[in-house]
Amino acid sequence: MSNNKEQDKPFNDAMEHQHKVEGFPTNQGGRLPLPIRLIGYFIFGGIILMILLGFFGNILFN
Repeated sequence: MSNNKEQDKPFNDAMEHQHKVEGFPTNQGGRLPLPIRLIGYFIFGGIILMILLGFFGNILFN
């Protein structure tokens, strides 16, 4: 069985510095902050609403 600590050890000083400064990436689930999500909901909701209104307006008034 291999030792897992040896696999995590950097192989040179530059990699060690990068790991200390930047750290390891973590998975946060890919969720955006609430204000950005709300802006996206309003934008995409508005686009879908305009498409539907245009579609039904074209059917009714044409």
